[in-house]
Formats: sequence, C-alpha cells, structure tokens
Amino acid sequence: MMRAIWNGTVIAEAPATIQVEGNHYFPPESLRGEYFADSRTKTVCPWKGLACYYHITVGDQTNPDAAWYYPKPSPLARRIKNYVAFWHGIEVEGEPEEQRGEHTERSAVSEETTHVRPRRFGWLTGRGAGR
Repeated sequence: MMRAIWNGTVIAEAPATIQVEGNHYFPPESLRGEYFADSRTKTVCPWKGLACYYHITVGDQTNPDAAWYYPKPSPLARRIKNYVAFWHGIEVEGEPEEQRGEHTERSAVSEETTHVRPRRFGWLTGRGAGR
C-alpha cells in the first residue's frame, strides 16, 4: 500500500500510484478530502500541461500548495489526469500491492524501445529515466 503522510497523518492511501519524473501520483479517490483545500496557484509543465494545487491542513498547520494535479493534461500525460502528487515535506512511503512483470513498449515521446512497469507512467531507457 502506498501512503502520503504529513505531520504524522495519512492524507492519501492507495494500492498503487503512477510514477512520473520521480513523483508518485495518487488516484483522486485515495485522498482523504478533509485535509485538502483548493489553492488558486497554477503552473504549466511544457509536456504535462496546466497544474492545479491543493493546500494541505492537518490540525492547526497548513502546508500551502503541497499537492498538485493535472485536470486536463496533455495527451502524453493523460494517464495522470486528476491524479495527485506531493512535495513540500509530504512523505510518500510503501510498496505497490500488485507487482507484475515488466513489458516492452514504444514510448510516445521517444523512438527508443523502452521497458515500462505496469500501473506506472514513465519509462526506463539506456540514458536513465525518461521525461
């Protein structure tokens, strides 16, 4: 089970996440909504699109803009639509529950043959993690 933890409190928990560029993206249904509040902050990733943010509040402490998601990602990032990633001191720990073997497929971003782990987004190439 994968968990996102802040201030000793589990704020998201899921059997698996999608990993992109070293960040674990949690399915939206895995969030414990009482800790999340919409932020007005928005940023743009050149290949994923417009990111929206959440403030995280546990007890009387707020961690501003500590989580982000892509409500309308680019076609290359469609697998993480509405999935939420964390930073600013939020710890992600655990292991995915289902481990399947790797398979080979073509990356939409690269012409190289790549090895992709199921239930994860991203790829491993001879040059290291792809972006």
